[in-house]
Amino acid sequence: MEDQHIASAFDRDLEAIQAQIMKMGGLVEAAIRLGAESLDTRDEDLAEKVRKADKAIDDLEEMINEEAARVIALRAPTASDLRLILSVIKISANLERIGDYAKNMAKRTGVLAQMAPVNDSTSALRRMAREVELMLKDALDAYVQRDAELALDVITRDRDVDQMYNALFREFLTFMMEDPRNITACMHLHFIAKNNERMGDHVTSIAEQVVYLVTGEHPDEPRPKADKTSMVAKG
Repeated sequence: MEDQHIASAFDRDLEAIQAQIMKMGGLVEAAIRLGAESLDTRDEDLAEKVRKADKAIDDLEEMINEEAARVIALRAPTASDLRLILSVIKISANLERIGDYAKNMAKRTGVLAQMAPVNDSTSALRRMAREVELMLKDALDAYVQRDAELALDVITRDRDVDQMYNALFREFLTFMMEDPRNITACMHLHFIAKNNERMGDHVTSIAEQVVYLVTGEHPDEPRPKADKTSMVAKG
């Protein structure tokens, strides 16, 4: 009876941690969506809300880490349960970083709102952010459902985000060469595009954790990358 009580208490602990992960994931999805919207619509009030909301994401990561450490210390989890707890810690760390990138996107809104628009670049960035947001939703769904196939699909889709970044990178270079007055705005816009690309990388890391959690092994194939800008810079 005592063993059953300990097991049920452990299950409740795991459920509570995983509920916090899903809450954190929902906040991060909203941060991506609203950060991109504030940029596209030049809504500085909305951007400020995104910046302030990041504290709740940071607080949840800290809470998850503390709870995970407590469970490890008190429950002496088996190998499979320990894998789950360690995956939760890594997923929350990736979510926190994605939240930071979304906050950084919102931070640039105030600066760019004072400058002339550069073509429809903010709309393109919003579409890129939407793709990352959808990837994150699917990665979290894969985590809840323990669906390794869906997680692998998310990993593959990171290539699309990289290609969107490459296209924007070339576009910003063209705008800067055509008119030096675009340089400052394009530098800010490129920074945001790179942040979106990095968000995609962190979502991919979450999906990789799901694959590891379900199978006990990391994905066999190297992560597909399509960011060619480093080669452009070297050339």
